[in-house]
Amino acid sequence: MNSRENLKLIFGKHLPKSSIQYCLDLWEKEPFNFQISQSRKTKLGDFRYRRDRKIQTITINRDLNPYQFLLTYIHEVAHLFAFTRFSININPHGVEWKSTFQELLFPILKDEIFPIDILIPLRKHMQNPKASSAADLFLMKEMSKYDQKDELAEDLFLSDLKPGNRFLLSGREFEKGETRRTRVLCLEVKSGKKFLIAQMAKVKLQE
Repeated sequence: MNSRENLKLIFGKHLPKSSIQYCLDLWEKEPFNFQISQSRKTKLGDFRYRRDRKIQTITINRDLNPYQFLLTYIHEVAHLFAFTRFSININPHGVEWKSTFQELLFPILKDEIFPIDILIPLRKHMQNPKASSAADLFLMKEMSKYDQKDELAEDLFLSDLKPGNRFLLSGREFEKGETRRTRVLCLEVKSGKKFLIAQMAKVKLQE
């Protein structure tokens, strides 16, 4: 399991400085094994309660910006706290988790921690938090402003395109179709197959 000093070094690389002490305090209340993961397209972080383990494990993607990393950390720690407080039989994103997530995030919902452009949609989001912050389009767009940019980055979100627009994603060409909640039904041009793609997917528009 991680030591406090080890965690402090990790947090120093990934979290807003003003949130590090709070995140360490949460770990001390209910210690867990913490790991940094490679980027995963399907999730930002992960926690799965294991009956056969006394010490549970939380993982978070290494490529998140500090504010997304912090939000994901609190999200996953809330899972651990909820299972510990209530039972392992609760709905993973049910009322117990929501209330725990709100309780843990409330002390740091302030502009000393989050920039105001994130803080406004985040406060609204936390009134009824969803299973994934990626489902909140406005919040994710504000969060993405703080992503590390590179010259090859694709700055458009799928949600910014119009139906019928063609775009590249992971080297494959698609045509945007109808939006279904947080995902968009898209046609892969080459195969003729349809796929549901997240609205927040970064894409490159085909002219």
